[in-house]
Amino acid sequence: MLITKLDFSQMMLCEAIIDAMVDIRSDFPLSFVQNQLSFLVEKAKDYVGSENNSDLKIKKLIELFYHKWGFGGASGTYNVSDVLWLDKVLKTRQGTAISLSIILIHIASELKLTLIPIIFPTQLILRVGWVDNYDWLIDPFNGEKINISILEAWLKGNISANAKLHENDLDEATTISVIYKMLTTLKIALMEEKKMELALNVNKLLLLINPNDPYEIRDRGLIYAQLDCEHVAINDLTYFIEHCPEDLVSEMIKFQINIIKQKKVTIH
Repeated sequence: MLITKLDFSQMMLCEAIIDAMVDIRSDFPLSFVQNQLSFLVEKAKDYVGSENNSDLKIKKLIELFYHKWGFGGASGTYNVSDVLWLDKVLKTRQGTAISLSIILIHIASELKLTLIPIIFPTQLILRVGWVDNYDWLIDPFNGEKINISILEAWLKGNISANAKLHENDLDEATTISVIYKMLTTLKIALMEEKKMELALNVNKLLLLINPNDPYEIRDRGLIYAQLDCEHVAINDLTYFIEHCPEDLVSEMIKFQINIIKQKKVTIH
């Protein structure tokens, strides 16, 4: 599938993420990922299938996924991109809230169980689809139940002591917003890891979703600067300054433009 033809709106979440990763990485092992997901789905059907009650089914699936299979959050030293690429998460069984959620949502949907993603301010969380209100929220890192008090504590600990929980913090996330969140996180990780060609491929996908986003155009400029494509870098960085003059980063971007211009003078 060509990167310019990607249409996320017509796909299921997991399928869309896999297609995106195929476009980003030429070595992405599509067959391995598809076979591994099919294997996990069949094992889950065997383990959970005898249950008729949806509550018991989801409890058994969570037990299987986190305790028997050992999926969970990563520990120790690791590259952030390694816990986002689905092939690597399936091999190591270590992921982030969003990569683990994508796999778990896929398996659950194959079992006719609905898990709803929520992009909470601190991390992605899941809600059991058939439960009213917010009585069954799941932390995708470990499968444990979380409640409103825990979410409020996360906000105070990660955002600010005065942060308050708003109703729209628990809105269902659209498929496209989860994909955008996943790709943005992946792009930032790749940029920090100096994997600029891969970061540029992710950036191209993000600009397909939101073509005139000045922040994505800024990041494209920063990536091109690292790849020594000075002319394109200056155009993109200048676009950002013109569209976001009040942004605190603008002064730093102006400095970056000056460095690129001086570099061009030195080279020529």
